[in-house]
Amino acid sequence: MQHVSSSPREVRFGRPSSRVGRLIWTAALLTASLASGPGWAGDAKAGRKAAVACQTCHGLDGLSKLPEAPNLAGQVEPYLVKALTEYRDGTRRNEIMNVVAKPLTDAEIANLAAYYGSIQIDVLPPG
Repeated sequence: MQHVSSSPREVRFGRPSSRVGRLIWTAALLTASLASGPGWAGDAKAGRKAAVACQTCHGLDGLSKLPEAPNLAGQVEPYLVKALTEYRDGTRRNEIMNVVAKPLTDAEIANLAAYYGSIQIDVLPPG
């Protein structure tokens, strides 16, 4: 027995056929793949130990000690993983960071990102 639908929003092959439905489906798949992607399963404890090498510029607490170094405390993990990976691979250029990140493994990058991403910061508006 074959099912015939007269609805314009018929689902074929498990995917919605309407434009909005396709957008929602795509967003759901992208979210699922990002959430399970490599680099977001780091060990914050191991990252804290490795962050000793970062503390001169970025501080062990993730608060920058130098005006040209950004704060890392509370930064989102995916951003930190992306930035460190790009510094390591040379696609993102910074004289110091390219040298520092070059020997890092994917696991070490994930751990550092997990540590700095786990630091909670409070943002207070001025005045």
